[in-house]
Order: sequence, then structure tokens, then C-alpha cells
Amino acid sequence: MGKILLVEDDEVMPKIIARILPPPEYEVDIAVNGKEAIQKLEANHYQYDLVITDIMMPYANGFEILSKVKSHEREKPIPVIIVSNAGNEDMIMEGFKLGVDDFLKKPIIPAELVIRVKRLLMRNK
Repeated sequence: MGKILLVEDDEVMPKIIARILPPPEYEVDIAVNGKEAIQKLEANHYQYDLVITDIMMPYANGFEILSKVKSHEREKPIPVIIVSNAGNEDMIMEGFKLGVDDFLKKPIIPAELVIRVKRLLMRNK
């Protein structure tokens, strides 16, 4: 099972992700903004197997979440996927400079998300 933190301010996206990544194989914890994501990361001592985050959100954007996750000292770094409809080349390059593991544009293709999630979870075992 993979424990995933989904950071998404759109109320429809978590419902879609819950269908694509169902329990018991995946445990998806949802944060509706960057501030809540940082609180959940800290409260859970960064014990997530994967973070999926949007870029454009209130309080802290996806790049801030990415930086926070990647700067945290951990034996195995938490992989991060950015899922966003704001996918211009500069934003994608900024994400990779900050250490993002993968980048998907919205609307997501369910099978593609599953493959990418499984690949990152397997890589981190």
C-alpha cells in the first residue's frame, strides 16, 4: 500500500484521484491548500510514500510544497508529482530544478497516473 498526500484546492480532483487510486492499495490523504499540506506533512513526520500536488493554490503553492518535501532530511526522499493545468515550459523547468520527480498536465489520463504512481512507489521501496 502507498500512503499518498494529495494537495489540491479543486474539490472535484480528489474525487477523481480516489477512483483512480482506490483503497486498500492506496491510502490518499487530502490537503486543500499549501498550508494544510505542510501541517499534514509535519504532523505525520513526513511519512508519506508520495506527494501529488497542484501548483496554483492558496497559502503555499506547489513549488513551496515541493521545496519543503525535498529539503526534509529522510533516508529515502519522498517522490513528488506535480499535476497542473498551468504547464508552461518555464513552470515545468522550475519544477525539475526544484527536484520534482514527475509532471502531469490536467486533465489527467487515469492509466498514465497509475503507471507513474506505481513507478515512483516501486523506485522508493
